[in-house]
Amino acid sequence: MLKGICILPVIPMRQSQSDKSEMINQVLFGESFKILEKTKKWTFIELDHDNYKGWIDNKQYQELEDDNSNVRISNKKSCIIKINKIKQPLLLGSLIPVNKQIRTKISLEEELSFCEMFPFETWFMKICKKYLNTPYLWGGRSPLGIDCSGYTQMVYRFFNKQLPRDSHEQEKKGKEILYLKQSKMGDLVFFKNNNRINHVGIILKNNRIIHASGKVRIDMLDEKGILNIDSKIYTHQLNSIKRLI
Repeated sequence: MLKGICILPVIPMRQSQSDKSEMINQVLFGESFKILEKTKKWTFIELDHDNYKGWIDNKQYQELEDDNSNVRISNKKSCIIKINKIKQPLLLGSLIPVNKQIRTKISLEEELSFCEMFPFETWFMKICKKYLNTPYLWGGRSPLGIDCSGYTQMVYRFFNKQLPRDSHEQEKKGKEILYLKQSKMGDLVFFKNNNRINHVGIILKNNRIIHASGKVRIDMLDEKGILNIDSKIYTHQLNSIKRLI
């Protein structure tokens, strides 16, 4: 099966074959995918990392024959690489191919080094906070704009845990934690509206939660749900807690 790789900093994945169609997801630099269908302008793809499907513009990727499973994750909030000798930003969480054939094919130039993310507790907080104040964007997965499940998926990526794209699918994973007092930093917490999972965040220490709601922010959490620290109003109703790390 023919494959492809994203060669721009971030590209939209759309519901249908139109620039006006809803953006349902984003593809970051270095993420590869299966090409399921190709038309004159659009390509229907399935992402390798989470099997999410949607349409992308033919002009925004490079076809691929080599295996792209060997990658490095960029844990820098901002840095620069060159593609075809043109500088472009590399966004937090992007994948850098290690395969020499792929690097040559996409004309990648970089000499980046990244910090070892140890100890876990220190680096988990650092990664979570690197996204603080990122504006909420439906379908977003980057520090320029992100949604709630995109945020949790990206944070977990750094710690070798691949989550599904959507919150209701993420909620099916992991070990259930029955009581909030038994939770620990890094647990995922899910919220519901009209009996449907519609929000997810990450539990921090001291009864706090970091989540994407308007922006990536830190609020208070109790058995009822999320208490917005600015408005002092409960914004989300607690449904469940899951442990994956």
